[in-house]
Amino acid sequence: MDKTMTLYAEWMEKAVQDPDLKTELISIDGKAEEISDRFYRDLEFGTGGLRGVIGAGTNRMNIYTVGKATQGLANYLKNTGKADLSVAIAYDSRIKSDVFARHAASIFAANGIKANIYPELMPTPMLSFAVRALGCDAGIIVTASHNPAKYNGYKVYGSDGCQVTLNAAEQILGEIEKLDIFSDVKTVDFDKAVSDGSISYIGQEVIDDYIANVKKQSIHPELCAASGLKVVYTPLNGAGNKPVRRILKEIGITDVTVVKEQEMPDGNFTTCPYPNPEIREALELGLKLCEQVKPDLLLATDPDSDRVGIAVPDGDGYVLFTGNEVGALLLEYICRERIAKGTMPKDPVAVKTIVTTEIVRRIAAKYGVQLIDVLTGFKFIGEQIGFLEAKGEADRYIFGFEESYGYLAGSYVRDKDAVVGSMLICEMAAFYRSKGISLVQARADMYKEYGYYCNKLENFAFEGESGMKKMNGIMDTLRTDYPKTVAGKKVIGLADYKQSVKYDLVSGEQEVLTLPKSNVITLYLEDDASIVIRPSGTEPKIKLYYTTVGKDGEEAAAKQAALSADFTKIIG
Repeated sequence: MDKTMTLYAEWMEKAVQDPDLKTELISIDGKAEEISDRFYRDLEFGTGGLRGVIGAGTNRMNIYTVGKATQGLANYLKNTGKADLSVAIAYDSRIKSDVFARHAASIFAANGIKANIYPELMPTPMLSFAVRALGCDAGIIVTASHNPAKYNGYKVYGSDGCQVTLNAAEQILGEIEKLDIFSDVKTVDFDKAVSDGSISYIGQEVIDDYIANVKKQSIHPELCAASGLKVVYTPLNGAGNKPVRRILKEIGITDVTVVKEQEMPDGNFTTCPYPNPEIREALELGLKLCEQVKPDLLLATDPDSDRVGIAVPDGDGYVLFTGNEVGALLLEYICRERIAKGTMPKDPVAVKTIVTTEIVRRIAAKYGVQLIDVLTGFKFIGEQIGFLEAKGEADRYIFGFEESYGYLAGSYVRDKDAVVGSMLICEMAAFYRSKGISLVQARADMYKEYGYYCNKLENFAFEGESGMKKMNGIMDTLRTDYPKTVAGKKVIGLADYKQSVKYDLVSGEQEVLTLPKSNVITLYLEDDASIVIRPSGTEPKIKLYYTTVGKDGEEAAAKQAALSADFTKIIG
């Protein structure tokens, strides 16, 4: 009997805690391909924790794979030798999120680790906040962010409120791999653990403290109530519903119409199969409601409410803004208005990822803000806040964002936060409204001053083992034999984040890159153009991030199309 069939037989015998798993296992009896897909590997544990399809098997999200990961994390924490260990736990609206969260709490409790769990679904940033507010040694949130409904996931956070580092993830994985999924996972009855105090519900005071910290990031709190701003909001059946509506109400924005079909938690995401505020399809119901309500703004937060997308009136319809555009507008608003109010700190710092729009470099320069580039992933932005905090300078951090719709003002959490993002977007819209300026006009003014930046992401898939080899070959070739021109534009610089070096190909000078090593290459071209090449960390695909600058959108887009066409030929 091969390995997958052996595992299948073991699960048929021992996987009895969740009746749904038993039903699924029985349904695939005799179906070799379906059995193989569920058991051919263990669900991968990386820096983001776990993420996979919900179901039975070692390659699925279920109470056993979650349990094994939790026991491994518990062992990792106990290895530190610290007494009185504690963790914070949160979950979103996804299928079985609450089940997995309670199961994890029971395992921590069985291992003598105090588990603090939110009593209902909460956004990811509120998990980051709870870790720090309660002085916990780690945190987990059960979520698959904006993935389709069949997925769930399990993110692990350190005591600093950031997602765990690569080194910590490797150590946790080492502990996980020592365990038998059935016999080595300790657990206790959840309700009994609550009654004896080894599991506690996170209290309302933590939630209120979080909201108070979000409100502190407001620059013009007096504006919103008098602005008459009208908002349509959709939480996309996720965790943003209560906190986003609460913060908008508290800053005085009361004309908020919620998309009814997407208001309440629903892990099936019936009306938006891909609950991702980056894509228009997820916003379709909200856009239809906008036709009736005629709001000044459509807000959409993803299921774990760490990212927010918007649409605004433009002529007879509504136009979606990109994450790059919203982030750049917010940075300029924060800089200009904090300076005007006298609340800008000395030596202010903003942080962005290396694939995020370069227009913010010009904005930061105008307002005397130090701009720090970090690798892709908001934990690296959170890490920079931690560095500042260690020096007693956390107040220097004014804003951080990434192109994938994640924003954070303030140092109260260490992850992107759609609650503060929603608040600041609405406040910014109210501010411009008070000046007789629409967000579309504000965006146009920004491009007029700094240049029209076109940022576009393209993905190239490489299937199977041969595909992975080809993908690695492309990256190796670019390091040693990079193109001298792309679409007629000379390549004038190259940054290799794996080798930690940046080359000025005109002067011949080299610069040491201090970011963690990562398999990423940036080509810098004439005319302020660039191409970032980054293999996906989870899928066999290469991501290409193009930046071009023109006098208007049409010119910038034409330049991007030319770069894309030529570079696609170059990499084959």
